[in-house]
Amino acid sequence: MKIVVLEDYAGVALEYGDWDGLGEVTVFSDTLPMGPALIARLKPFEVLCVMRERTPFPAELIHALPNLRLIVTSGPRNGSIDMAAAKAARITVCGTQSRKTTTAELTLLLMLALNRQLVPNLDSLHAGNWQGPLGRDLAGLRLGLVGLGSIGAQVATLAQALGMQVCAWSQNLTEAHAAEQGVIRMPSLHALMAQSDVVSVHLVLSARTRGLIGAAEFAAMKRGAVFLNTSRAGIVEGGALLDGLRLGRPAAAGLDVFAHEPLPLTDPLMDADLIASGKLLLTPHLGYTTEATMRLFYSQTAQAVHAWKAGAPIRVI
Repeated sequence: MKIVVLEDYAGVALEYGDWDGLGEVTVFSDTLPMGPALIARLKPFEVLCVMRERTPFPAELIHALPNLRLIVTSGPRNGSIDMAAAKAARITVCGTQSRKTTTAELTLLLMLALNRQLVPNLDSLHAGNWQGPLGRDLAGLRLGLVGLGSIGAQVATLAQALGMQVCAWSQNLTEAHAAEQGVIRMPSLHALMAQSDVVSVHLVLSARTRGLIGAAEFAAMKRGAVFLNTSRAGIVEGGALLDGLRLGRPAAAGLDVFAHEPLPLTDPLMDADLIASGKLLLTPHLGYTTEATMRLFYSQTAQAVHAWKAGAPIRVI
């Protein structure tokens, strides 16, 4: 078999997965946009091992790959694969398990860095000065969670341990579930935005959540409030966020997810003034990139290919 592993940015796929006896394995550490170069790269392969949703697989791309028989994605779902097109082409699509603690920990890291003015103070130190702008304690602040699923609930627990009051809102959130987590259920997204010192997004991207947070929601935020998104970029209107940062609502933002990844240097979010001022902190989608997570992804990816080759049961999506 000819097998390709895409977006192995850390260069660990061959080490963390048991590929012995499967055939010829090719690994790419970069990302190509949809087009002739991507089609030419992928055309020889029977098995594609993809990293989350870095490379979308619309029907156009699937139809251009006549040798393709199996797609293995890291994680239990991948919204960027056209499942109907894959099924019509008799391509099996399966996934791996995932870990949730990594994203919750990164959310806390961004929250601490922005509220304690970490980057401006580091810049001051590196410039030969000493302390810079004052940060603020998380203890006593109110955290507003947009979504209280498995990751949102973990963030709530971490924030509560630091002395934060936590509230949450989502379309499906019930009083009972909020109470189980020791969280205040807010009546609306507007109320959450208006009453929170830190707002963090933890929703699945869907037709209902796409563009959910825009200009009106940012305008409702408190002065000094911080906004975080470690979920999916499409939930937030990027232009509205940039406009809001320039107007002071939010006062600062931390983003780990972007509409185009890797993030191009020409993207409007690469705003030198906002970044230099400490108002915008960007991280390269680190929410899932830990050693333990990658070991899980690549070990189970290789196991899935072994099982498929042997005709054994696999975790079909």
